[in-house]
Amino acid sequence: MVDFDAISQAIIAGRGAEVKDFLTAALAEGADPGRLINEALISGMSVVGERFRKNEIYIPEVLLAARAMHSGLDVLRPALAAHKIQPVGTIIIGTVKGDLHDIGKNLVGMMFEGAGFQVVDLGVDVSPDKFMAAVQEHGAQLLGLSALLTTTMPQMKNTISALEQAGIRRQVRVLVGGAPVTQDYADKIGADGYSADAASAVIKGKELMGI
Repeated sequence: MVDFDAISQAIIAGRGAEVKDFLTAALAEGADPGRLINEALISGMSVVGERFRKNEIYIPEVLLAARAMHSGLDVLRPALAAHKIQPVGTIIIGTVKGDLHDIGKNLVGMMFEGAGFQVVDLGVDVSPDKFMAAVQEHGAQLLGLSALLTTTMPQMKNTISALEQAGIRRQVRVLVGGAPVTQDYADKIGADGYSADAASAVIKGKELMGI
């Protein structure tokens, strides 16, 4: 019998090898991969996100848990594809043009993947046109823009303008974040949401999608 809680606890503790063993055994027993995603991986990462948001754990612990989750996803991907299980949504993420910081962006991507999203990470120094093209290519519901420098923050507005000019602004919800970014700035540039940390970004993203 599959112990979903044990798998969640292994993810929370960052024990990737244990997660792989649990999931391999669970699939061999005929466990449903969708249930494993929702009741083991996502539930475990939800606890990690909540603890991170409350400052009960910190970035190193989150990274360990995220690596353990990725180990689990590697085991489950073939089964998920075979069962044609769809992600809850697609988010494009990237650090805006002129900015090379990526730690915060990477955490956001890990947390969204842990919440069942397909994450398309464009990396750093991403131009407005590249963001716009990725939204069109992947039919994304969410776009996450990160900036760590005050000098690159205007690129967030430029990206929103590129979406407007392409006629696809209403198709995607734009989330912004990064050390110098505030809710006031998000409102000023016409973003749909702002988040101060990775865990809150997932909550806001789900809220914007009505999940």
